[in-house]
Amino acid sequence: MFSIRDKLAILSDAAKYDASCASSGAENRNSRATRGIGSTEATGICHSYAPDGRCISLLKILLTNFCIYNCSYCINRSSSNVRRARFAIDEVVRLTMTFYKRNYIEGLFLSSGVIRSPDETMAEMVEIARRLRVEERFGGYIHLKTIPECSADLIEKAGLYADRLSINVELPTDDGVKQLAPEKNPGTIRLSMAKLRSKIEEKSEPTLKTKRHARFAPGGQSTQMIIGADRTSDAEILRSSARLYGSYHLRRVYYSAFSPIPDASSALPLKKPPLMREHRLYQADWLMRFYGFSQDEILKGADGGMLDLEIDPKLAWALRNRASFPVDVNRAEREELLRVPGLGTRAVKRILTTRVHRSLRLEDVGRLCQSVAKIRPFIVAEGWSPAKLTDQPSLRDKLVRPPRQLSLL
Repeated sequence: MFSIRDKLAILSDAAKYDASCASSGAENRNSRATRGIGSTEATGICHSYAPDGRCISLLKILLTNFCIYNCSYCINRSSSNVRRARFAIDEVVRLTMTFYKRNYIEGLFLSSGVIRSPDETMAEMVEIARRLRVEERFGGYIHLKTIPECSADLIEKAGLYADRLSINVELPTDDGVKQLAPEKNPGTIRLSMAKLRSKIEEKSEPTLKTKRHARFAPGGQSTQMIIGADRTSDAEILRSSARLYGSYHLRRVYYSAFSPIPDASSALPLKKPPLMREHRLYQADWLMRFYGFSQDEILKGADGGMLDLEIDPKLAWALRNRASFPVDVNRAEREELLRVPGLGTRAVKRILTTRVHRSLRLEDVGRLCQSVAKIRPFIVAEGWSPAKLTDQPSLRDKLVRPPRQLSLL
């Protein structure tokens, strides 16, 4: 018989493979208005929370790591010999409230293996969210990982209490799902995501009577995609993500790097560092969503449709398109500045604001970004020109830091 501490150790560790733990888009609720507990605002009891995608601290656990499915890539699959545990509904509610009152967390991220049936599992997760909201008057962030095969009624109830819902698409391709998770149906997953999108859009319309929006998963929906469990290329992964964003209006596709486990499927992953590959896919995804890059631009010249792991996708594009540089930071359009390696959206915004009042020098730009060395070859500023630096064949080697052994002393 496990204690609460034992269950927490097992089920929080099991939850580390679940992504989608960002709180951007949550509804602004303040406990002071309802005399409840918790808040998703920057002011109030909880820590400052950023609506731009920065993670807040969450109690991230599984309801249980027992599961009736035997997905090859999942550590909690039915054939795995991991230690199993299961929380009771009251235990999750009590843990969440206790941790919140001690200022350990700012919300709850709850996922689960499937026990007995999808409906029974989902019903318990919904009941946890209901008790937190209704009985405990909890105003913090709640994210529920929903189960595609469960009833539409349970999904609708989940949306009433959770800030965000997510349905895992599992793998980039239908063939991958059929090979590594044959008990799951890609069609059912997509249908559930489509229904959730429709419900979110329906509830976002103001009612005729009150002219107010109904509260339903204000943070929208997201999904998680396992990468590296099969031989799908980065190009195909990004195409799949683009389709998901377009079809379901997702807030985010989360990539989760697969690491082989002893009795995993014989379909071995590509021999690429999984976490770095995950990182590069996030960067490429970000470039397409917020920087105006097309997938073809990012992957043009990529070896076998795979992103370069040594340098980030924007720098790789810049090195292939040196004729587009240098860019004059005092005259260039926003779209041109966004393509400069090392300049993010915030830095570009500050450049555009500052240059209205005075011309920017290289050191001024350096104060607005993380690495002036990365930017130097690609810009012109007051008193600075890279001359032929941009065209040097050895530029890549100068910008890529070689690995070095850190000292223990």
